[in-house]
Amino acid sequence: MTVIVVMGVSGSGKTTVGTAIAERLGTVYAEADTFHPRANIEKMTAGIPLTDEDRAPWLAAIASWIGKHHENGAVVSSSALKRRYRDVLRGGGDVWFLHLHGSRDLLAERMKTRTGHFMPVSLLDSQLADLEPLEADEPGATFDISLSPADLVESALKAFQERA
Repeated sequence: MTVIVVMGVSGSGKTTVGTAIAERLGTVYAEADTFHPRANIEKMTAGIPLTDEDRAPWLAAIASWIGKHHENGAVVSSSALKRRYRDVLRGGGDVWFLHLHGSRDLLAERMKTRTGHFMPVSLLDSQLADLEPLEADEPGATFDISLSPADLVESALKAFQERA
């Protein structure tokens, strides 16, 4: 089976879309933020961008989770900003990336209005600078976050089920 990795920068709706897709598929969902070491959360809360070294144990933990859940299928969120990060995640098992993409203004507005999240808007630009879109040989599809969550879920599930 395949694990769907809902990817995108902060504020793109990974949790909302990921939980809805997992519910529709009747499978488990894991929130990527729960895999971060405490030091990573403290850095981001302080407005300090993570380095590749900071992200390495986090990515390894998500890949391990994928390895434990790919037999039955699952959904996990992860910013998965760079190709090499996605390569680590693919090492866990068969994955399909659902990239949630949107304008900086819309992302920033969403980040400003959400509550209970540690990621400050000041880190959005560093995430956008690091973002490498899916390449043609990577399994997945990109969707515009200006769509409603319900429409995103429908479109993503259709693309996932029709994948080659």
